[in-house]
Amino acid sequence: MDLLPATLIALALIVLAASVFWRGWTLRARMRALKGEMTEVQREKLALEVALAAAANPDGSPGAGPGGGEAPETKGERMKILILGGGGREHALAWAVERSPLCSKLYAAPGNAGIAQVAECVALEPEDGAAIASWCQDHGIGFVIVGPEAPLAAGVVDILSDAGIPAFGPCREAARLEASKAFTKEICDACGAPTAAYARFTDRAAALDYVRAEGAPIVIKADGLAAGKGVVVAMTLDEAEAAVEDMLSGAFGDAGAEVVIEEFMAGEEASFFVLTDGEAVVPLATAQDHKRAFDGDEGPNTGGMGAYSPAPVMTPEMERRALDEIVKPTIAEMARRGTPYKGVLYAGLMIGETGPRLVEYNVRFGDPECQVLMLRLATDIVPALIACAQGGLDKVTMHWADDPALTVVMAADGYPGAYAKCTEIKGLREAAKVPGVTVFHAGTKADGDRTLANGGRVLNVSAKGETLEEARDRAYAAISVIDWPEGFNRADIAWRALER
Repeated sequence: MDLLPATLIALALIVLAASVFWRGWTLRARMRALKGEMTEVQREKLALEVALAAAANPDGSPGAGPGGGEAPETKGERMKILILGGGGREHALAWAVERSPLCSKLYAAPGNAGIAQVAECVALEPEDGAAIASWCQDHGIGFVIVGPEAPLAAGVVDILSDAGIPAFGPCREAARLEASKAFTKEICDACGAPTAAYARFTDRAAALDYVRAEGAPIVIKADGLAAGKGVVVAMTLDEAEAAVEDMLSGAFGDAGAEVVIEEFMAGEEASFFVLTDGEAVVPLATAQDHKRAFDGDEGPNTGGMGAYSPAPVMTPEMERRALDEIVKPTIAEMARRGTPYKGVLYAGLMIGETGPRLVEYNVRFGDPECQVLMLRLATDIVPALIACAQGGLDKVTMHWADDPALTVVMAADGYPGAYAKCTEIKGLREAAKVPGVTVFHAGTKADGDRTLANGGRVLNVSAKGETLEEARDRAYAAISVIDWPEGFNRADIAWRALER
């Protein structure tokens, strides 16, 4: 009888010991897992600090900050950031930058009604470099991101650099890759980048003679900046002649004082973006946009009516060829000329039977391609932008979500021609509640609690999904609850990719 209690006690001790052993073993396993996770976190933190250290001080020498003082500290410390611009591209950038742990406060000049939700908007003219530099010095801005092409062409980055303020974007001379179509052709000729055959004209009669000799289809481009609308893909001789007449008679002001007339390239267009610090080149995710105003790629050219990412036409082989045959030779040629290109370079490509050929360069993120790229970006964008400006981009890695993204532009009736302003847009809060949807503002302004249209391209209704079809359905579901009778949009964004 005395054995039973002893046996029970022994069994209880064995169970207790087993329980303690099991708990100890599982705790050690969890500690090992946590240690591995912490090691990975530490690695990522170290990589970030290395990239930022190189970006802030690539040659190891002390830098000059605003007013000749000490350079803003960027080694993992938070800083004030200013974004120049007020369109959909800038809203997408602000949306991404505001999430960065390096951003202590975000400003935008001039911003828009959507940007005002994530940044403080200030009344500065983006092309007034002197005023911007002075304001940055007064407000302790550590980094400036230039969104649109016009401030870049005006040399705002040069002025900021002279004031010791780091800025993302190319210098004025390098920005000629977009500011002058003729300059881009010269660069392509010099580095052997494949592009369309072309001729340049300032004389109306000579240009018309050339068009008549070549026939249609043919492409007429205003040499300078024309807000994405200075290109006419003329399918008939009458269209080509009218485009020459318009451009050389002042329809685009100084931008059309010279025209570049190109051969028509058949194929499928794609947008290819890279970041560069003048030496290292990091390709971004691929994208494709829709330039024509109406469904079926009909109607006049626009700044872009929608976009999606990734672009199936940009296969890994096509990306490699675009890098090796077009982008890298261009970067090398710019460096050889003593004007290294730093920032984002957007190569508009025509993918044909012989491979990629350059349609045009833009010296800033595309609009609306930037919107889908920012939705898919899975890493902090700020270290990469800093590295573009100050070196060390080879130490930065970009990661992209597998989920496709799509954006649909809602434009004011009449765009790209004349359109009404100050019409009210309703239903934006309801649209933003659709799963996976983010509404980026382009041409909007706030009027109390109301949101008013204030431009040609007004909203970018954007969405992610497990498939491109799901992203499309979500974007159009959001559009269906937006109440804006004075607006229109294409209903077939991503049709090429979806047909595949």
